[in-house]
Amino acid sequence: MVTFCTMSGTLMTSVSGVRGLVGTDLTPEVVARYAAAFGRIVGAEGGGSVVLARDARTSGRMFAASARAGLQSVGLDVIDCGLVPTPTAQLAVEHHHAAGGIIITASHNPIEWNALKFVGPDGLFLDGETAARLLALAGDGAAVPRVGWDRIGGDARDDAAVDRHLDALLRLPVVDAAQIRARGLTVALDCVRGAGGTVMPLLLGRLGCTVHAMDVETDGRFPRPPEPLPQNLQGLGQLVRRTAADIGIAVDPDVDRLAVVDQRGEPIGEDYTLAFAVRAVLARGAGAVVVNLSTSLVVDDAARAFGVDVARAPVGEANVARAMREAGAVVGGEGNGGVILPALHYGRDAPLAAALVLGLLADAGATVSDLVADQPRYAIVKDKVPRGADMAALYAALERNFPDATVDRQDGLRLAWPDRWLHVRPSGTEPIVRLIAEARTATEARELIAAVRTLLA
Repeated sequence: MVTFCTMSGTLMTSVSGVRGLVGTDLTPEVVARYAAAFGRIVGAEGGGSVVLARDARTSGRMFAASARAGLQSVGLDVIDCGLVPTPTAQLAVEHHHAAGGIIITASHNPIEWNALKFVGPDGLFLDGETAARLLALAGDGAAVPRVGWDRIGGDARDDAAVDRHLDALLRLPVVDAAQIRARGLTVALDCVRGAGGTVMPLLLGRLGCTVHAMDVETDGRFPRPPEPLPQNLQGLGQLVRRTAADIGIAVDPDVDRLAVVDQRGEPIGEDYTLAFAVRAVLARGAGAVVVNLSTSLVVDDAARAFGVDVARAPVGEANVARAMREAGAVVGGEGNGGVILPALHYGRDAPLAAALVLGLLADAGATVSDLVADQPRYAIVKDKVPRGADMAALYAALERNFPDATVDRQDGLRLAWPDRWLHVRPSGTEPIVRLIAEARTATEARELIAAVRTLLA
């Protein structure tokens, strides 16, 4: 499996796409060049159209125009879904049998960032080899051949993508919509003024929930840091308490991640989203589970209750999705709140995650805090340092320091024990090295992080 990440100033390219600061490294010219290069690559493989979509960021409409021009300039037709969630766009690629898709979104990054995510004809983000070809072609604008006046690509709209997404989701055997409606749940919803406003209120309405929403406007002016981490969900917690909601749910700007707040207004941590989804799916039939290397042990515990072991893949939706496909997994994802259900598609999907979590609540007849209490608790500590260290030397030193650990070098270095783990890896979306540790107590997890920092000093 090929993984990579390169930087030019703040422009970053990886299997996660191309992202940078708006107006400096990421400009309309850059977007058009990458879109044209992508069009050349997928067009050479027999496709005639590319799906285009964006999230709510203020720069999205501008960059969509640039991407459209780039694609048309190499002779590809554009199917424009407009402002929709990332998983909706992935499903649209499959629906239209398109050559691929471009989604303009920087996901959880701060408001000053934007990005292009590239989707293959199978609805998955590009693998490392294809992404490397794209980077090589886009690196020299003159190397992207353009068509003449008589072969410029066409332009069409797809305004039904969200409805198709919800219809497919609610037809899934693992989503018992009637049972959820019968429970009559009250839900507090935070869409952070991203693309979630186009889909989450509709989904919750179709599931018979009473909804108290905040920041569902789709203007892209995030009122808080957009990543749905516990420290960013205090407003949602207040809304839960004020409305006596059964649950609070928050999505990130492109709606591929879901975080949960319990009925007391307390964030439970985004790893529980996947753990709950695993419980909901495996309760209806056992099967393989695949997650990334930085996912909490709460997911292992949830799967183990059904006699299933968890397999691990490198961080990144594309890596996890491909590992799931190879393993024939029935559910999986990433511990950041990203749930993947192959029965729907191989993409992280927050509306799907919401339906599975609400279904688990309805089936158990319990509260969110009851569901959390059913599982062992762990503490995760996350830290980061600037890039610049000799990573190979750092990994070797850590292995010497912890000779009793199980070593995994699929993605950086992961050292694991039965009840704790440490993962050190260069980020694919930011110019940093991520340090993540989990243990039974925060003190033990911090000690693992401290061991890395000592070696970096």
